Amino acid sequence: MNDLGAREVDVVVVGAGQAGLSAAYHLRRAGLLPDRDFVVLDHAPRPGGAWQFRWPSLTYGKVHGMHALPGMELTGADDERPSAEVIGAYFADYERRFGLGVHRPVGVAAVREGDGGRLSVESSEGVWSTRALINATGTWDRPFWPRYPGQETFRGRQLHTADYRGPEEFAGKRVIVVGGGASGTQHLMELAEVAAGTTWVTRRPPVFREGPFGEDAGRAAVALVEERVRRGLPPRSVVSVTGLPLTDAVREARRTGVLDRLPMFDRITPSGVAWDDGRSVEADVILWATGFRAAIDHLAPLRLREPGGGIRVDGTRAARDARVHLVGYGPSASTIGANRAGRAAVREITRLLEKEPAPV
Repeated sequence: MNDLGAREVDVVVVGAGQAGLSAAYHLRRAGLLPDRDFVVLDHAPRPGGAWQFRWPSLTYGKVHGMHALPGMELTGADDERPSAEVIGAYFADYERRFGLGVHRPVGVAAVREGDGGRLSVESSEGVWSTRALINATGTWDRPFWPRYPGQETFRGRQLHTADYRGPEEFAGKRVIVVGGGASGTQHLMELAEVAAGTTWVTRRPPVFREGPFGEDAGRAAVALVEERVRRGLPPRSVVSVTGLPLTDAVREARRTGVLDRLPMFDRITPSGVAWDDGRSVEADVILWATGFRAAIDHLAPLRLREPGGGIRVDGTRAARDARVHLVGYGPSASTIGANRAGRAAVREITRLLEKEPAPV
C-alpha cells in the first residue's frame, strides 16, 4: 500500500468471465501471484461471467461454440441443464483449481492516470495502483436499446434479451422479436410454442450458414471485426459476419414460418408497430434482441477512444496507452478468441513489466 492508501500490484484484471479468467491463468503461469502481483476484480455476485445471467431455458445443449478455458476441460456436462448452472459451476471450479482469488462483488468505477507512471483503479473495495490493466468487462452490462418514433407510447411490455427469463411468462401473448442474431432466433423458437403469435423483425435480412464453419472461414470473419477495431470504430459481434448456423431446429422454424422475417418497422404505436407502406402488427410485447455494447465507460478518464467512437487496439493493446489491454473486445469477443487474447495480453504485459521494473 502506498502513502495515498492505494494497494499496489503489477496487474489489475477487471472482469472474471472467459477472457478475464484466461488472463489470470496466464498471469499465474508467468509466475505472478494473486493478491501479491495481480488482482482480479469482478462485479458479478458469483462465478460464471455473463453466463450466470442467461435465461434458464437456454440449456447447455443449445449453446453454440462454448470453448474450454485454458488448462481445464469442461467434461460430463448435462445438455439438459441450464447453461448458467453448467458454466457457472465450471468457472467456479476453475477459479478454485488455479487459486485465482477473484474479488467479488467489486465494481470498478473509473481508471485514471496515477502517480509514477502507474494507473489508479477506483473500485468499490478501494483504490488499486497498478502498472498494467487487463480489461475483460465484456458487454452484458450494456444492453443496446434502439430508439424508434412512438416507443414511449406503447401500452404493452418492452424488454431486452438481458431481462429475458424464458417463454412461460409470454404464454398467450402476441410478441414481436427485434434482432437477427442467435438470441433473437432462440427466443422466437421458444416463444412460438406458447405465445398467441410471434413476429420477427430485423434491420437486415439474416444470413444462415450451411455446413461446418471451418478455421479459414473463422479467421476471415474475425479479420473483418478486427479491421473495424484497428480503425478505432466500435466493434461488431463476430456473429454479425459469420451468419447463423442452420441447425435442424432452425430449418424446422423456417419451414413453419416462425423464422419468417419482416423488415424493420418505421414506428411504434400504442398497440404495436407500423410501417410506412401501411402495414401494421398488433402486439402485447416487444422483445429487443438487439445485442450489447462494450462495457468500457470506466476507462473514459484515460481518453482511449478514437473519433470513430471505439478504442483502437493493436492485438489486445490499446493504441493510446500500452499499459492497457482489452480482452474479449471486438475480434476476441468469442470464447476461443477470449482465451487467445488472454494469453497474448499477458505475453505483452510481462515484457512491459520487465522493461519497466518497479521502483525499489
